[in-house]
Amino acid sequence: MSDDPNKSALDVVRVQLELVHVKLDRLADDVADLKRRVTLLEAQVALLHGDFANQSLRIDRIEVRLERIERRPDPKT
Repeated sequence: MSDDPNKSALDVVRVQLELVHVKLDRLADDVADLKRRVTLLEAQVALLHGDFANQSLRIDRIEVRLERIERRPDPKT
């Protein structure tokens, strides 16, 4: 065998490094996807908070109107 053992060891290391590189690329893509999904979730949560605030305002207005109605004298008496 005329193969240089250092060259074959370097080839093994090169192949392993290429596999690591491929896996890191996939991992980077997965992390980027997760970041996008978390951003969308944050936006949806923010919208829900706004909706809850609007509902609270509407309920407050209804409570005020109901209190006014309850204070009216009963026409039957």
